[in-house]
Amino acid sequence: DGAAPPRLAAAGLIHTLKNTLLEKRLATIFDELAARIKEHSPDEAAIEEVFFSKRADTQANTTHARGVILLACEKGGIPISAYNPKVIKKTVSGNGAAEKRQIQRIVQITLNLVSVPEPDDVADAMAAALCHLRLAPLARAMAKAKRKAGLPC
Repeated sequence: DGAAPPRLAAAGLIHTLKNTLLEKRLATIFDELAARIKEHSPDEAAIEEVFFSKRADTQANTTHARGVILLACEKGGIPISAYNPKVIKKTVSGNGAAEKRQIQRIVQITLNLVSVPEPDDVADAMAAALCHLRLAPLARAMAKAKRKAGLPC
């Protein structure tokens, strides 16, 4: 299609101190992400849909952090799309049950990275972005066709 291959502009983790109050950790996530949005001016964002954990505390903290991420994107004027982890794996690798190492290697090759992206969270975020890069144009075209036909989007 003549499109340039995807290029990684930046990647990283937002670190918080484990023994800090939850609200302070969430504020750190918000402030750091808002700064990165301002620095890089992304047009769109992608995030994994919430998964269910057997540990309630892990589930709750993940949900809180995800909410702060959504808020930072909204405040930054960045539309955000959420994808099921299996959809991300299927879109990136062709296999919805692909293992983490496979996804990391595919992300490395696709983005022409020197090494496999680590830790897992960074590789997962890159995979979500690649998934969005592939699926978003189709979603936009379908929404446009539905609007043109007078159907709800």
